[in-house]
Amino acid sequence: MSKKIKFELEFPIHASSSFLHHYLATPDGLSEWFADNVNSRGELFTFFWDGSEEQAKQKISSKEEKVRYNWLEEEDEDVYFEFKIVIDELTNDLALIVTDFAEEDEVEEQKMFWENQIDTLKRCIGAA
Repeated sequence: MSKKIKFELEFPIHASSSFLHHYLATPDGLSEWFADNVNSRGELFTFFWDGSEEQAKQKISSKEEKVRYNWLEEEDEDVYFEFKIVIDELTNDLALIVTDFAEEDEVEEQKMFWENQIDTLKRCIGAA
C-alpha cells in the first residue's frame, strides 16, 4: 500500500460558524450535502452512498471549530478528513479548510470531489 498524500483546500463561506458547524458535525447536516444518508451512535458515524457504506470515528475540538473523521477501514490512523472553521480577526470573514488524504495519482480527482461537495454545501446553506 502506498503512502497517501495530505492536502488542504480553503473555501470562503458566508455563514456563521455555529450554523456551519451543524452541517459539518451532525448526521442531519452531513446528509444534506456530503452523503446520501448519515447515521451516528455516539462518535461512530456511518456514511451511505449509492448502496455502499463506510464508517468513521468523529472527533470535535473543544471550541467547535474543527471536526475530524477517521475512517475505520483505513490502516493508517494518521489518515483522516477534517473540517476546520477559521475566522479572520480583522475582516471577520469565515473560511472552511478541508484536509484530506489521497493516493498520489488521485489527489487532483479528490480535490475536485471536495470542490463539488463544498459547492453543494454552500447551496444548502444559502451561501452560494
